[in-house]
Amino acid sequence: MDLEKHPPQAPPAPQAPPATELRASDADRDRTADILREALAEGRLTAEEHSERVDGVYRAKTVAELAPLVQDLPTPRERHQSAQVNAYAPPRTGVPATADENLVAVFSSSTRKGRWRVARRTHAYAIFGNVEIDLTEAIFEHQRVVIKAVSVFGNVEVTVPENISLHGSGSGVFGNFEVETLDSGNPQAPLVFVDGYAVLGNIEAKPKRGKLIQDLSDRLRKHFGH
Repeated sequence: MDLEKHPPQAPPAPQAPPATELRASDADRDRTADILREALAEGRLTAEEHSERVDGVYRAKTVAELAPLVQDLPTPRERHQSAQVNAYAPPRTGVPATADENLVAVFSSSTRKGRWRVARRTHAYAIFGNVEIDLTEAIFEHQRVVIKAVSVFGNVEVTVPENISLHGSGSGVFGNFEVETLDSGNPQAPLVFVDGYAVLGNIEAKPKRGKLIQDLSDRLRKHFGH
């Protein structure tokens, strides 16, 4: 064979799989879970629907499996446009994917209580230890707060005042995950969302009866101009 007349051809480059067949990354799952959390907070999903879809998020292996879970829900961009149209809708500060604050207890204890400023996202890890997060006297500067809790042979306790909203979603493996759902009568009240999982441990979030955010009425007066 004359190589000058018939040079060898390079093998064809492998084609990338279609976008819908790509393996889902942790970031893909987190983005989908965030859309579901917003839908729950806005009343678009019931707690049961949210729980079922979150289970699907963490079982999904491809991007195509994630898409149906949020196809009937607004994207962050659509939600932002909707908020601009409704001037009376309370602004919801975006919650970052990474923690603003970490509370870690490994064979020890970690406590956050008193008059402190609540971060948008807090991660709590109790490994053979105890983490206590008391929000009853805290200062809320954000409309939405996320607490991600992980308990392995440990205990995470979250206490909130009873004039805010409290929601959550998680699971327990030979352990307990319990969030006492609470819906505030004030549309401007902060929302605390607790998620995570407990392995041979305990995660509990509940309101403390009789404890109220003292500055909530001042915040409402400033917002409405009264």
